[in-house]
Amino acid sequence: MAIAFVAGVIDALAGGGGLLTIPALMAAGIPPVNAIATNKLQSSLGTASAVYAFARKGRIDFRRFLKPALAAFVGSALGAWALQSVDPGFLRGLIPLMLIAMVIYFMLAPKASEEDRRSWLGPASLIGIVAAIGFYDGFFGPGTGAFLTTVLVALFGMGLVSATAHTKFLNLASNLAALMILIIGGKVLWVVGLLMAVSSIAGGQVGAHLALRIGGKAIRPLLLTMSLLLTAKLLADPTNPLTRFVLERI
Repeated sequence: MAIAFVAGVIDALAGGGGLLTIPALMAAGIPPVNAIATNKLQSSLGTASAVYAFARKGRIDFRRFLKPALAAFVGSALGAWALQSVDPGFLRGLIPLMLIAMVIYFMLAPKASEEDRRSWLGPASLIGIVAAIGFYDGFFGPGTGAFLTTVLVALFGMGLVSATAHTKFLNLASNLAALMILIIGGKVLWVVGLLMAVSSIAGGQVGAHLALRIGGKAIRPLLLTMSLLLTAKLLADPTNPLTRFVLERI
């Protein structure tokens, strides 16, 4: 529950709380699939808490993002369904490269404004891109929040706090879709998940309030840190295709 609280704060600010909660669940002796499913339960409720906190401050445009949220939901459900028959192993080699590219973008790009700017793409593009990221979330998952935030800032001209708020809304939709599939499969450990959710909800409130109060000064460094940690975690696995490719040539 303590780890879930910290993860809830991090998730509300930059995403990546699963880096803490999934290893904690597995360290407690829970099998990997059940750990992922139980994590989806607690993180969905924690994300819902962050969405509520941002919405109370009027930072989420539900009308504009209703269709993208539905696209994220459908995409995630399709991704979770595809996972049943397709090996996602090849993504483990691709995702570190995407995360590194995202980190380079935030390091080299001009400092993200707190105000929204001109969008480079239209509503149809937003729906299509969010659906693709939603599919990825249901199919594999790591880095979804970071990818959504980067897309909203880089391609759709949103300020960093606004992008973070809307990322939580879109991520909630994709999480709920994946959670439904896992509940149907009987993989969720309800007692553990609900106990962790209590802490995750509190952490989501704290993280959302920090984001609104401190703004991009807190979000940008944490987003970069969590992305680099996730990259390191993926590459530390000797079965990762990219790691195996490098090791074979040393």
